[in-house]
Order: sequence, then C-alpha cells, then structure tokens
Amino acid sequence: MRKYKESLMRIVFMLCACFSIFAVAMICIFLFANGVPAIAEIGAGKFLGGTVWRPLQDLFGILPMIVGSIYVTAGAIIVGVPIGIFCAVFMARFCPKRLHRFLKPAIELLAGIPSIVYGFFGLVVIVPVMQKIFGGSGKSILTASILLGIMILPTIIGVAESALRAVPDSYYEGALALGATHERSVFKAVLPAAKSGIMAGVVLGIGRAIGETMAVVMVAGNMAVMPDSILDGVRTLTANVVLEMGYATGLHRDALIATAVVLFVFILIINLSFSLLKGKGRANNG
Repeated sequence: MRKYKESLMRIVFMLCACFSIFAVAMICIFLFANGVPAIAEIGAGKFLGGTVWRPLQDLFGILPMIVGSIYVTAGAIIVGVPIGIFCAVFMARFCPKRLHRFLKPAIELLAGIPSIVYGFFGLVVIVPVMQKIFGGSGKSILTASILLGIMILPTIIGVAESALRAVPDSYYEGALALGATHERSVFKAVLPAAKSGIMAGVVLGIGRAIGETMAVVMVAGNMAVMPDSILDGVRTLTANVVLEMGYATGLHRDALIATAVVLFVFILIINLSFSLLKGKGRANNG
C-alpha cells in the first residue's frame, strides 16, 4: 500500500512540475508571438532606442521607460539591499530571542502588505516629504526608489536570514577559537559562507523591484521622457503597460506587449547573471 502511495505522489508531483513548465511556456509563446512582430514592424532600433512615445502618431520609443526602470531598480537596490542584509545579520546573530519573536512576524507582515497600500503610503507620506525637501511635485525617481527599497526589504531579510542560519556553527566557533571577536566571526566567517543564499534574496528583491507596478505608478510621476536627474518624474516599463493597455488597440496594443517582452528579457538576464555569479563562486570555493 505504501508503495502505491509513493508512486501516486510521484505522479502528482511530476504533473505539478509539468503544469508549471507548461504555464511558463505558454506565457513565453504569447509574449513573443505578439511582441516580436510588433518590434519588427516598428523597427528594433526605433523601438528600443527611440525617445518619443506617442501612440497616436505611431511613435513607439521605449528608451525612456527602459532608463526609468533601470534607475528606479538601481535606487531600490541602493536603499534596500544594505539595510536588508544588515537587518538579516542582526536577526540571525545579534537579536535577543524576545525581540526576535516580535520582529520576525512584523517583517513577515510587511511581505504580505498589498502593493497598492505601499503606493498609498508613498503618496501620502513620502511624496509630501520630498516636496518639502526638494520642491516640485515630489513624484520622482528618488521617491519611487525609496518606496521600492522598503518593499523589497522583507524578501531580502527573509531569504538572507535563512541563509545565515543554515551556515554550520563550526564556521562561527572556529573563528572564535582563532581569537576573533563575535562581530568579526559573524562578518568574516558566517556572512561569506552564506553569500550564495544572500545573493538569491537580493535577486528575488530585484525581481520584485523591476516588476512592481501599482506602487510605482502612484509615486514615480509617469512621465514618458528621458530623466535628467533623480528628482525628475519617470515612467517604468510596467507602468507603461498598465496605464495604456486598457484602451490600446492594433499596433499600440502590440507595442505594449513588446514592452512586456523587453521586461521579460530583463528578468531573464538578471536570473542568468545570478546563475553565472553563483557558478563562479562555487568554482572559486572549489
């Protein structure tokens, strides 16, 4: 009986895996089947390198959106990654147990807050602060970067803390035995050993940052022009699709799907880069 149960569960797991692969394949087929012909019709150079987005005039240049997505994501990394890693180190190696019982659920709660709530918080709290400090509308690359940096914290902290706790105690104890202090043992022995897991958390955070839509729409300014500074409004690739897909038709609709293709390729490049870095790290350790 046990043998039949194991065989049945093996089939169930295999079907689930096949369904996941099928779903991803269907998404890829839909995006590329509709997006690539649009890119070919518009012209790859005009589409990827054009700086003017005016659908009514058949001008579909998405370079401002590409630059905006890169700026906002880079800003989120600068804001969120250091804070997330240091917070994970504190949670895993420095935090008292009583405080950890309070902080851990609070961080998990941050991960469950809907994007629209984050966007409303940014619109009501962060945008007015930016208006007072820098002037203008307050909706800018800097505002979006700060908000996205906050949004990716739970992902980075959760994965990085798990990676740090998975490091064998012998690494920490060995460093102490050699005369290192508690802080030096953590940062020189435990942290490098958890590098692969921490990088996974960072990549997941970057994936959320570059794919975030609603929160960015509310605080980024949504200007489809090339930004001159971090205080300028900007439109990201995701925001471009969300703002116009509801009424787009014909080539305009296909151009928005092609925008989604570019975003999809960006995420693939990020994941591939992480895999290459991970492979190099293992080779160096070996």
